[in-house]
Amino acid sequence: QVQLAESGGGLVQAGGSLRLSCTASGRTFNSYAMGWFRQAPGKEREFVAALSWSSGVTDYADSVKGRFTISRDNPKNTVYLQMSSLKPEDTAVYYCRRSPTIASMSRLGSWGQGTQVTVSS
Repeated sequence: QVQLAESGGGLVQAGGSLRLSCTASGRTFNSYAMGWFRQAPGKEREFVAALSWSSGVTDYADSVKGRFTISRDNPKNTVYLQMSSLKPEDTAVYYCRRSPTIASMSRLGSWGQGTQVTVSS
């Protein structure tokens, strides 16, 4: 089993920045993907960003391209989501996700407990 521990959420004004962190522990393998989803009140959980651990390939939702950056720290088994130019519509609970591949991320994997991000206008 893999455990995912998130941190870094909070309240920020529109236009501000936040960085989320997610550290994986437990059974880990060299080949997997990690990423982020979010869920706003009354909406379905949606994909935000993902990173392939072995290749470094990244993928982003159109709504966050150019504003969010996903990165990793290999020795720490940690993935980060740097969020800039935040908008009120970015307000959501952000969940860390680990899956065998980027392509499988919506269907398979482990979830973190979630961290709240609130962007005030």
